[in-house]
Amino acid sequence: MTAQIIDGKQIAERMRQQIAERVKGLARPPLLAAVIATDDAGAVMYAQSQQKKCEQLGIGYRLVTLPGSATQAQLQAAIEELNADDAVDGIIIQQPLPKGIDEVAAASAVRPDKDVEGVSPTSLGLLAYNQPRLIPCTALAAWEAICAAGVAVAGAEAVIIGRSRIVGRPLSLILVNHHATVTVCHTRTRDLAATARRADILVVAAGRPGLVTGDFVKPGATVIDVGTNRVSVTDASGKQMSKTVGDVDFVSAAEVAGRITPVPGGVGPITVTLLLRNTLEAAEAHLAR
Repeated sequence: MTAQIIDGKQIAERMRQQIAERVKGLARPPLLAAVIATDDAGAVMYAQSQQKKCEQLGIGYRLVTLPGSATQAQLQAAIEELNADDAVDGIIIQQPLPKGIDEVAAASAVRPDKDVEGVSPTSLGLLAYNQPRLIPCTALAAWEAICAAGVAVAGAEAVIIGRSRIVGRPLSLILVNHHATVTVCHTRTRDLAATARRADILVVAAGRPGLVTGDFVKPGATVIDVGTNRVSVTDASGKQMSKTVGDVDFVSAAEVAGRITPVPGGVGPITVTLLLRNTLEAAEAHLAR
């Protein structure tokens, strides 16, 4: 068996076209505000990439820069200023944050109707009540990949490896809300491979490269790889190089699975696009009030 590839780039492109059309219909462009409190070059480049993607779809972008030594009070003050600004539809807090910052307190400070990352206690609570407003982008991306592949979710057995508040936990709620039977695994799960082999839908978000091999996969299952890991590999000439890989050993898993997402090119492109869709939806809600 050779698995069908779930093409995240193709899914994301369809979404971007839909977002751009909806943006044109608004009385004003949506505005996404990002708070960054680091000198980390990667974080700065990521923010610049966000701005470019926003501009391509007609979404405004504002970057609020704090020093890498910013305190909790400074971060909270920046968030409160954006909360009070009627022009701002969505707020994101860029990672990494300075040492000593309480990330939960920072996420909780973002107004729920502007929480386009979907990670505040209020946003997750609404999802638990099956009344979601803004859903964590990576969990939602995994869900969108499942839907795009045409997977029958109701009655299916789903196994999620990883229990983070941005992927595993919210995705488990999404799947339960759509009538799947869900098992969430973690580092203390006994016989992880045996549990994974029960899954009609296997989602891997453990942050461990190559953790899941073909031995973990039920024949014909849908495998969603959320992992993004940079590893060193040796090419044919013996030269060391860096490569992006997932949490799933793609080659062995693809021989058993019915459908699978690649890394890169799977969940990642969808996640970035969903941040923009959440911003659009927040703007639509604000303009409707």
